[in-house]
Amino acid sequence: MEKVLEVKNISKKYQNKEGEVIALNGVNFRVNQGEFVSIIGPSGCGKSTLLSIIAGLEDKTTGEIYIDGEKVDGPSSKIGYMLQRDCLLEWRNILSNTMFGLEVKGKKDKESRAYVENLLKKYNLYEFKDKYPSELSGGMRQRVALIRTLAVKPKLLLLDEAFSALDYQTRIMVTNDIYEILRKEKITALIVTHDISEAISMSDRVLVLSKRPGTIKDICKIDFETENRTPINTRENPKFSKYFNTLWKELGVDE
Repeated sequence: MEKVLEVKNISKKYQNKEGEVIALNGVNFRVNQGEFVSIIGPSGCGKSTLLSIIAGLEDKTTGEIYIDGEKVDGPSSKIGYMLQRDCLLEWRNILSNTMFGLEVKGKKDKESRAYVENLLKKYNLYEFKDKYPSELSGGMRQRVALIRTLAVKPKLLLLDEAFSALDYQTRIMVTNDIYEILRKEKITALIVTHDISEAISMSDRVLVLSKRPGTIKDICKIDFETENRTPINTRENPKFSKYFNTLWKELGVDE
């Protein structure tokens, strides 16, 4: 299977008032084409730091990052990044917001606009293209943010607690929507989350980071052996609670 992302021996050290802190130590893993992989771990273990390093937004101390077999140091045009909040520009309408990334990259042309409009139509947002973010629900805003990210056709999508700002019910519905979009568009995704259930419901594999300094403690393969899998119907699968209990113990919550 084709590797999209390869993380080799990533470590991160920084200084604070108490001296040197090792945030990450010898992190190694890969993400294959079309996979959805989640990263979970105890608070402060370096999950978001790792994602920022992969995105090229934060320097690593040692190690190498490869995208499509090519070593990268710094931001890559092949990576899309979704943060905790949608960061939509309130003074722009929805179509203009989804075109923003293309504008930044100097790729705002007829072909790109047609691609974005097609995404809006496919995912039931086209009728809102002239609306403004304040007129949309939280779930719709998050879908707009995703389409803005997909507009630049990233090879790898990074999501950093992308649904944590939503209420519980909306969060479940949005994860279902996002999962459907990513699967249909054949997007490879890596998500950081503190929610075990969310990780299980969306992922092909779950990476468990240890306490700081963070390193890969375990990799749990998720397979519900069912067709037409969605984040909602997996929660009803008998294997869901088994995966949850396994990951709960791996996190050492009861220690």
